[in-house]
Amino acid sequence: MCGSRSDGENEASRRVKTEFLVQMQGVGHDDTGVLVLGATNLPWALDPAIRRRFERRIYISLPEYEARLGMLKKNFQDNPNTLTEDQFQEFAKRTENFSGSDMAILARDAVYEPVRRFQTAKKFKEVNGKYMPCRPGEDGIEGNWMSFPKEKVDIGIISREDIDSALNRTKPSVDSNQLKEYEEFTSTFGQDG
Repeated sequence: MCGSRSDGENEASRRVKTEFLVQMQGVGHDDTGVLVLGATNLPWALDPAIRRRFERRIYISLPEYEARLGMLKKNFQDNPNTLTEDQFQEFAKRTENFSGSDMAILARDAVYEPVRRFQTAKKFKEVNGKYMPCRPGEDGIEGNWMSFPKEKVDIGIISREDIDSALNRTKPSVDSNQLKEYEEFTSTFGQDG
């Protein structure tokens, strides 16, 4: 909606943008606690008139190591897992250039890994009265996941291998060229956050 205006643009679209700019011009002249906040992944595509109406243009960079570590721990806190502090730290290092959204996708994929393993298993073992899928090479009862009553199955818990598997499938959504564009925009028009 706030992209740069151009000659080939639809007249109705131009009028909407112009009205939006007129209305924004009036916001901020009254100190009654109004805060106008905008966010975009493509700041260079904004119309210059929109960009001028925001006093501060702050670049929020990708999460650093500590933030990624916190995200991993938060995403797995409600899911049973065997991860150690060292493993969390290792995965936080391996996810450099991951956005917050990428981290959520990674965690969701890892959480589903035990379910995938359960659905594709051909052999199951009994542990404490519940049936769990066997790991490759383990002996067990042949069957599939529907061979057992649902109250007698245990899908298992998230392990290091599950996150490794998810990490092999999940890649960062931002590349280094895009990061350079953000940094150039910030040095020209904005400030670091």
